Amino acid sequence: MASALTDKLSQLVKQMRGQARMTESNVQDMLREVRMALLEADVALPVVRDFIARVKEKAMGQEVVGSLTPGQALVAVVNRELIATMAGSDIGSTTVSELNLAAQPPAVILMAGLQGAGKTTTTAKLAKHLIEKRKKKVLTVSGDVYRPAAIEQLKTVTAQAGAEWFPSSADQKPRDIAFAALDYAKKHFFDVLLVDTAGRLGIDEVLMNEIRELHAVLNPIETLFVVDAMQGQDAINTAKAFKDALPLTGIILTKLDGDSRGGAALSVRHITGAPIKFAGTSEKLDGLEVFDAERHAGRVLGMGDILALVEQVTSGVDVAAAQKMAEKMKSGKGFDLNDFLSQLQQMKQMGGLASMMEKLPAQMAAKAGQVDMGKAEKDMRRKEGIILSMTPLERRKPDLIKATRKRRIANGAGVHVQEVNRMLNEFEQMQGMMKKMSGGGMMKMMKKLGGMKGMMGGGGGFPGMR
Repeated sequence: MASALTDKLSQLVKQMRGQARMTESNVQDMLREVRMALLEADVALPVVRDFIARVKEKAMGQEVVGSLTPGQALVAVVNRELIATMAGSDIGSTTVSELNLAAQPPAVILMAGLQGAGKTTTTAKLAKHLIEKRKKKVLTVSGDVYRPAAIEQLKTVTAQAGAEWFPSSADQKPRDIAFAALDYAKKHFFDVLLVDTAGRLGIDEVLMNEIRELHAVLNPIETLFVVDAMQGQDAINTAKAFKDALPLTGIILTKLDGDSRGGAALSVRHITGAPIKFAGTSEKLDGLEVFDAERHAGRVLGMGDILALVEQVTSGVDVAAAQKMAEKMKSGKGFDLNDFLSQLQQMKQMGGLASMMEKLPAQMAAKAGQVDMGKAEKDMRRKEGIILSMTPLERRKPDLIKATRKRRIANGAGVHVQEVNRMLNEFEQMQGMMKKMSGGGMMKMMKKLGGMKGMMGGGGGFPGMR
């Protein structure tokens, strides 16, 4: 959805340049394109009709302010309505809907949704989020007695998330598991109990009755509907069935990083009336974002999500390591292969190049998109493998690496010797740059530039540099 809508809107902005106000004809043209983009994104027809009607009502006859073109003004209207559709009128001024944990501990959260939507992994992601961001003591339990290895899967991912897991077995009834887990959570002073349930179809009346019973037993403070963002029209039918069966309090969109046309986000929010609370953005356990309608609308319209990018970078950066590197540069001490490896690993911690690219505004992303991000990430992993095949001494003193050592390193990393040579050349270039910048080198370079007469209007360089 994002790319289709972004492309169409940017084309129309160009077409409407030079017009003084928004008229019925130019608004009509643009709305036709928006309608097509939404339908192509698998947004449900009733949702599209409602959305277009609201945009048209607010756009007609609107004066174009200041330096804005009618196209830009209409994009602003579309942006506001997109936010309103995803945030919902019940949220008020904020575009974020947080989890409600205001209950007598343990606060019970029930996870519901279709098979394959990613409930088990999302349960672990949510546990990690609650531990790290909200400082809660979390217990997870699986009520999925149907899917082979579902209980074991939850046990594994819960351990990775740093939460506690309550054992259950396939021969137990989900109701009995829920009772036992709730009792254990109360006795051991857990703040939150996350209950993973079996995937079920809306048409499966037996399983729908089972989840109703689970809801009655647990009386959860949050009932979260986990839905695959890559689902199209089918998401609407599922959402209706779950809405009729359970009092849903929120939605978690999974696989938002996939080849998603994003229609499910708008449709499910509209059909259920429940706010979208989280979005799954990668397979990793830290790939769960608090859903912000305003920021998501920005991504859809090609405005990017710079705030999310900053958050991603700052959470991935090792501040102590960065300070150490800065001190090393300042003192003029040699930049070695250990430092080069540290830089590569920092990039990985930030979530990878592709993930960062998604959050850039469309124009910047288009320019950067000319580079094959998959190839660039593969190249980074290859460089890391080469450095890890070296001895500690070789990393400290790269000058020691001659022909025989290069062959050994190449064999160890599973690459050709040419790859080792290429990596060492890149390292030498970076090392040279670091040398120039260390020990006041940056200032010297600036002074040289400043001394070039005539470059700055004949004034002899930069102010204050003599």
